Amino acid sequence: MYIAPPKPGVAPLRPLIFGEILDGSFQTVRRNPQAMFGAALLGQSLSILAGALLGILGVASLQEESMPAWMTGKNESELVGMMVGVIAGGLLLLLLSVFLSAVLQGVMVVPVARALLNRRTTFRQMWALAKGRVGALIGLSALLMVGFLGALALLVILAILLAETMGGVSAAISIPLFIGLIVAMVWVYIRFLVAPAAIVIEELGVLGGLSRSWQLTRHNWWRILGISLVITILIGIITQIVTTPLGLLSGGTGFLTPHAGAEETAATGLGIFIASIIVSGLVGAVGYAFQTSVMALLYLDLRMRKDGLDLVLIRSLETGEDPDGVPGRGAPVYTAGRPGHPGAWPQSPGGTPPMYG
Repeated sequence: MYIAPPKPGVAPLRPLIFGEILDGSFQTVRRNPQAMFGAALLGQSLSILAGALLGILGVASLQEESMPAWMTGKNESELVGMMVGVIAGGLLLLLLSVFLSAVLQGVMVVPVARALLNRRTTFRQMWALAKGRVGALIGLSALLMVGFLGALALLVILAILLAETMGGVSAAISIPLFIGLIVAMVWVYIRFLVAPAAIVIEELGVLGGLSRSWQLTRHNWWRILGISLVITILIGIITQIVTTPLGLLSGGTGFLTPHAGAEETAATGLGIFIASIIVSGLVGAVGYAFQTSVMALLYLDLRMRKDGLDLVLIRSLETGEDPDGVPGRGAPVYTAGRPGHPGAWPQSPGGTPPMYG
């Protein structure tokens, strides 16, 4: 007799299908708004600030009369120095945002894992359970960024050398090299996609997390790529629907203030621009929370498929052990717990492991 796996939380405790991953992600964000939205807003805050700084500088540089008081009366060299400083500050904020996003991608796995057992997580509790893994997450982000920049620099150097030695014919080699690099980077990105989750849940180091992600994503590359693309496109469409009206409004400031002077028009445009940056950041935070939840559920799904994590979670649910901890942390790997092996779920009468509970 087939017994459906339990569903105590946001998803059933068995390998998941695409619709269940989407629904589980929505449910996780809805049930843990403090942890998920709080962390997502924290990750977007630096990007919002950097975009606002660069936007203000750009508007002020276009019209001298719209410059704020602290920029008036400066000579050209002083203004150039200020502009370089603001741009450098904005780029630094963007760089810090990249590192912060990498850390949050791992930290936000905690409420998702707890949501599988219907355990709610606060913002403070999430950080308390993941604080010991922040250093490894920063190291992972730095390593991946160095690898990305190194590959890009190598491609640029090769393109320059080819251009110097072969002239115009070099384009026939440089373009395929560039396309090949993009394909290779996407392939590696998918293989390392669940490394932050593995670092936090399994308490691994940087190299251990990369190796674990490489192992879990084996034979699942196309499935993970498809889910990632669908989620990215979905979030992009929703973001455009929300932000496009603000962009059109920003471009039509002249029609909004037809009798205003240049200074009033510039101020109105700047205000609308900053508002659009803030709204984009808020929408981005919502999308980031959902996307991170999807990635976390993908990691947990892969572990249920390959490690028998669902069996560990069911035992944890039955015993009620460690209610304030992270489900799956320190759990043994039951590779023999899949259908056809001892400890597996009873199969359906037809003999095929069911995908629907």
